[in-house]
Amino acid sequence: MIESATGIILRTHPLTETSLIVQWLTPDFGRLATVAKGARRAKSPFAGKLDLFYEADFSFSRSRRGELHALREVNLRETTSPLREDILKLQQAAYAAALITQATEVETPLAAIFELLRKFLEAIASHEAASQTVFAFELKMLRGLGLEPDWAQTALSAGTKKVTEALLQRDFASGFGVKLAASQASELRQFLHGFIIFHLGKLPRGRAQALSGHD
Repeated sequence: MIESATGIILRTHPLTETSLIVQWLTPDFGRLATVAKGARRAKSPFAGKLDLFYEADFSFSRSRRGELHALREVNLRETTSPLREDILKLQQAAYAAALITQATEVETPLAAIFELLRKFLEAIASHEAASQTVFAFELKMLRGLGLEPDWAQTALSAGTKKVTEALLQRDFASGFGVKLAASQASELRQFLHGFIIFHLGKLPRGRAQALSGHD
């Protein structure tokens, strides 16, 4: 059975000398794994179409025996090329993917999370890398997962609570206008560090790198 989806590539890794496993985030199927047979060959029809954080329309044949499906066709929508020109932007995108992977189940519809990642990637691709964008993504993810803190019960300072509210209310692009004092960035960073570990069991890989150079 051939099915179609729109997805963002979260991860790729070799399966064989010629084939590639591609991990997607899709709105309708959630996190989905496909094998792109022959994708590592120079003349593959997948050449140039399967890279991190590419957004594409694709079709796949669903496996009857497991969760690794056969990728058939890929039509690119967006390559977010600026992410590959700035290591910090790439690290921020990678951390967002790690957080999604750790916090969600495979093949469960994730329309809101898909849209959140799409807007996050769009924002960091078109602006200078900033710590508040990572904080905003974490905060919006927690809200989307039903894990938003009861801010009135936290020990955060009034100024940091105000900044947090602004990051939650604004979209990612306008969130670049939110200015955090060094003390506020440090306080929010440490609070979210502990909160995420408490609810997810461990900190997703790459957070320190995503926030490097900030705070």
